[in-house]
Amino acid sequence: MKVLTQLCRIFVGVLFIISGLIKLNDPVGFSFKLQEYFGAEVLNLEFLIPIALGLAVVIVIFEVLVGVMLLVGFKRNFTVWSLLLMIGFFTFLTFYSAYFNKVTDCGCFGDALHLTPWQSFTKDVVLLVLILVLFFSKQHIKPLFPKTVVNAIVGLSLVLCGFMAWYVLNHLPIIDFRAYKVGTNIKQGMQVPEGAPKTVTEMIFIYKVNGVDKEFTEKEVANVPADAVFVDRKDKIISQGYVPPIHDFTLEFNSNDETEGILNTPKIILVISYDLEKASDEGLAKIEAFNKKAQAQGYKVIGATASSQDIVEAKKKQFGLTLDYYFCDATTLKTIERANPSIVVLNKGTITQKAHWNDIDTVALP
Repeated sequence: MKVLTQLCRIFVGVLFIISGLIKLNDPVGFSFKLQEYFGAEVLNLEFLIPIALGLAVVIVIFEVLVGVMLLVGFKRNFTVWSLLLMIGFFTFLTFYSAYFNKVTDCGCFGDALHLTPWQSFTKDVVLLVLILVLFFSKQHIKPLFPKTVVNAIVGLSLVLCGFMAWYVLNHLPIIDFRAYKVGTNIKQGMQVPEGAPKTVTEMIFIYKVNGVDKEFTEKEVANVPADAVFVDRKDKIISQGYVPPIHDFTLEFNSNDETEGILNTPKIILVISYDLEKASDEGLAKIEAFNKKAQAQGYKVIGATASSQDIVEAKKKQFGLTLDYYFCDATTLKTIERANPSIVVLNKGTITQKAHWNDIDTVALP
């Protein structure tokens, strides 16, 4: 039992640290995932959405700390209870997501590793079993070092995690695991290899029968009662085919698709703000000077946002912006860059630089 406990201790501790650090590398991305869970169609906790980023930072820092505490043997009762409560909550969450197909990726490992809902649930069940072993044999969890050293390690871990959170929130993730990292060619990222498996779908028809919505497949639709009322039609995925890393990148201007032209331009800069109303005023105030500097170096500078034209015009007037804003899906823009606003430099579709608005003066314009 002592050996089993130590093996579980090492595995769980290391996994919590790795999982926490990956999310701490990109807490804004994890906050977007929390907002999905808090939405009306999932947990219906919309009052938590405004504080999702703060919660994300606290959760991931605590996840790292509890892994460290387990490994060094800090306050074993508190540590083991924390692990049990966290994994209990996460197991419920992943089961709920998987069973009701609400959130397609739990975000357990950020963008570094994508798991299906059922894979996430299975992972949490395995962790739950391992943590239960730790819970019932916690007497075998001994401190690795004297108390002062253990306390110092935990304290230092907290300070380092806090610094890391501050850094990535004021700059960019230290490691970019997303499909739009520097060096990526967007056009190539959207290509589907020849012979790649295609997605197989089935049409589902929804009819109201005796006041209740019922689903019918294409084969069953002939059996729909004569007095049934058609409600909706949806496509059910039978098997998922190949999905390219980049599959949702489009830029529209005046309702015209300008994607191809933008991705063929040699020197172009995207100023990304998925939501201009939520964009940093301090950041927007820096854009026009940067715009003029970039244009003087031969760059075309455009904005990319999902905000309405009224909001675009209001922000342009407020901050004296002369660049044109193109429309792009908000989820796509959140994936490309976390800062709002942020800078992405392209050369014929290849991302050569990315920068937080705090670092706008460091963008090289050769």
